[in-house]
Amino acid sequence: MTVLDTRALNRATLARQLLLDRADMPVLDAVAHLCGLQAQEPQEPFVGLWSRLRAFDPAVLSALLTGRSVVRTHLMRRTVHLLAADDVLAWRARHDIMLRQRVLGVYRRELAGVDLDELARAGRAVMADDEPRSMAELARALAERWPAPGQRALGEMLVAALLPVAQLPPRGLWRARAGVRNVLLSSWLGREIDPPAPEGSDPVGEALVRRYLAAFGPATTADLRAWCGLAGLPGAVAAIREELVAFRDERGRELLDLPDAPRPDPDTPAPVRFLPAFDNAILGYHDRSRIIDDAHRGLSVAGARVVLVDGRVAATWSVKAGAVTVTPLRRFSRADRTTVAEQGRALAAFLSDGDGHRVEIAASPS
Repeated sequence: MTVLDTRALNRATLARQLLLDRADMPVLDAVAHLCGLQAQEPQEPFVGLWSRLRAFDPAVLSALLTGRSVVRTHLMRRTVHLLAADDVLAWRARHDIMLRQRVLGVYRRELAGVDLDELARAGRAVMADDEPRSMAELARALAERWPAPGQRALGEMLVAALLPVAQLPPRGLWRARAGVRNVLLSSWLGREIDPPAPEGSDPVGEALVRRYLAAFGPATTADLRAWCGLAGLPGAVAAIREELVAFRDERGRELLDLPDAPRPDPDTPAPVRFLPAFDNAILGYHDRSRIIDDAHRGLSVAGARVVLVDGRVAATWSVKAGAVTVTPLRRFSRADRTTVAEQGRALAAFLSDGDGHRVEIAASPS
């Protein structure tokens, strides 16, 4: 069985994630290809797409949100994602059990004794008037009936797990500052979510495996679980296994992939790329060593924005006083500093509509 080393996996990841070459792809197609973008920080998907698409116009993504072609909602790993509307409708029911379990992992004591199906029915009844509500407003509407758990636990369970809801614009629009207001997905999109598959079949799980590998492969089944948060996909993997090819990584672990997916030459040059907070190019794996050193792994879960140099996390970045400030994590060569500065100026221009081009690169660590 062919062994793929870390650099080969890195270049495959960059290619699948549209980070090796910026893609000439419609924004909606890019969101779908990436299986959604992590979006709990509302402005971050704009940087994620700017780094991946040629001539990306943030107004297009805003229009897709207001036009209901993309949706902000809790899904993979119980985190807020920006997803194509068709994918949300197709995938949401498959995530129901996981979403409940994740909320219970935090609020099990508070929600002990609460009939969650009954709570879901009551929540739907409140939301049936199609009035946008914050999590707190929805929880207050039910707190008299369920006083013991507290409004935070009720609200989290309702909005993040029991009720398929969309976070409405202006939340998530370019440069908008707005709180979270929720409506039922079925109301916002004019279509019910797809029902669960009949017992003994898992077409959605099989589709998730294929889509994940197209955007993240080659990958282990542990990587797949880390991305979506679903534990019950071994059956889906087994069902489509004859469609897949297998490799080994340097530790001997099995990697699965689609046969015709890109696996570039490991020596393919990788351009500098600026990634937003919580980008799935990093978070979409259990073993993130293909793109970030173990010593820096904590940055990805802490919400640091990072810079890829030669395909790997080599710096963090932030915006201060209109300038993009880069803090290297390792020593930069003169060529590194030049290419990081060039891409940083382009990012500064994007964030300021062309008014700013300032980049500050801190000294490399000794």
